[in-house]
Amino acid sequence: MEATPGRERLIEQFKADGLNVMFGNPGTVEQGFLDAVDAAEDFRYVLALQETVAAGIADGYARATGGAALLQLHSGVGLGNGIGMLYQSLRGHTPLVVVAGDAGVRYDAMDAQMASDLVAMARPVTKYATRVTDPRSVLRTVRRAVKIALTPPRGPVFVALPMDVLDELNSEPVLPATVPLTDVAPSPASVGRAAELLASAERPVVLVGDGVALSGAQRELVTVAELLGADVYEVDSSEVNIAASHPLRRGQTGHMFGPHSKELVGDADGVLIVGTYVFPEVFPELESPFRAGAKVVHIDLNAYEIAKNHPVDLGLAADPREALRALAGVLERRLTPQRRAAAAARLDVRTRERARSEGTAAEDDGTPMAVFLRTLAERTGGDLIVFDEALTTSPLVTRYLPAERPGDYHLTRGGSLGVGFPGAVGAKLARPDRLVVGFAGDGGSMYTYQALWTAARHGIDAKFVVCNNRKYRLLDDNIAQYWRERDIPEHGFPGSFDLSHPEIDFAGLARSLGAGGLRVEKPDEAVAAVGRMLSHPGPFLVDVQI
Repeated sequence: MEATPGRERLIEQFKADGLNVMFGNPGTVEQGFLDAVDAAEDFRYVLALQETVAAGIADGYARATGGAALLQLHSGVGLGNGIGMLYQSLRGHTPLVVVAGDAGVRYDAMDAQMASDLVAMARPVTKYATRVTDPRSVLRTVRRAVKIALTPPRGPVFVALPMDVLDELNSEPVLPATVPLTDVAPSPASVGRAAELLASAERPVVLVGDGVALSGAQRELVTVAELLGADVYEVDSSEVNIAASHPLRRGQTGHMFGPHSKELVGDADGVLIVGTYVFPEVFPELESPFRAGAKVVHIDLNAYEIAKNHPVDLGLAADPREALRALAGVLERRLTPQRRAAAAARLDVRTRERARSEGTAAEDDGTPMAVFLRTLAERTGGDLIVFDEALTTSPLVTRYLPAERPGDYHLTRGGSLGVGFPGAVGAKLARPDRLVVGFAGDGGSMYTYQALWTAARHGIDAKFVVCNNRKYRLLDDNIAQYWRERDIPEHGFPGSFDLSHPEIDFAGLARSLGAGGLRVEKPDEAVAAVGRMLSHPGPFLVDVQI
């Protein structure tokens, strides 16, 4: 094969792996590579104004496509900027292929400006991190990284690319990476044991996470939950693992306080955990939250997560869809008529409860946000993709725009702010045929507001909503819980939680970045704002006062 510069051959390797869009922010040490990118055919560079934004857009793109996304960062300083967002991708198992340049292997001994140990920086927030030092192994290393990113448990990977290595002639073959198939079914004996442990439960609970969505196991999950008559709680969950309208879905366990999760699962005598670890709270219970004698079965492709924090009776390292399908078959045969009747009765109770709650929640409270969301739901019929970083406003968002279909709802994860707006840009780029609306709090939006500029520059017609309560409201709620737990008298919230002054002109800021924007202060303004947003050609932001 004729030799060409490594920087050009690298682009061909990316294209062979279906990575023909790169998100990034340029820098001097990548200039030769980016010059080749500019000249490449059928390869697109999406420019962001800061690396955190580029990483967030790549994350949203990967989540919307279900595949990998390619992210370019600028050396150590750019990698440092992107680390917070890469942590989000790591916790959410987003398969990002992250590359960053450095000046060159020949300069390692000089310890010059921007010199840093990129691999050491990237390792805590990636599945795999390495540096190419031989021009004969550039494509080999990238293929390995792509394979690791896409092999469950998926996650971001990092490859440092020294400029002098990419400048060398390269004759490596361009071949697509081989990603191993992981649709592994458990043995009949282990499935039989799982059914035996769960079938006799009188108060069963199912705990699920995004491993269900990644496996495409939503239907199988519902079948098993209905056979058991089990409440379903979402744990480490940011995708649609079970439709919000299903009567057995009981919502999220939460990610802050362990006692809340313990309260939800503490009475269960049979627990099925699928596609998640337990529990992800910031302040978790150190002792097992499960009652003594409860039978616990844990299914996950990621064996590391099984029984990681609390003992289980049976752990199955298997694909959730294959395992749930097999479990449903065994339960169909083994459940006694009495157990079936009890499960059906539990399902009937939840169905009637859901019907009553939907009947009482039909009217909104007349606030600007409620009117805006109701109008948006009515105008779209719910046919849109929601990227939800509304946080304390999320319950209202999902009341009117419930997470029903896989791929139509993405929730923030990882604990840091700034995902909502760039995530919506990436999702819209991946799904240009769909309406995509990103929701973020006023505080969270300011972490990555430059994403609107990228949307305007590249003609990405995403829509954005600021849920504006002039504060970090989640911190208010969390410290109030902290006070209650420690018997500290309530008092004024810390001034560092307040964002009311000086006031941020979100609509004006959107317009300065090339997007449309308006502000909603009164309920009667909300209806017209939805119309403006939907009819505007290009990115548009609505600042809704709460």
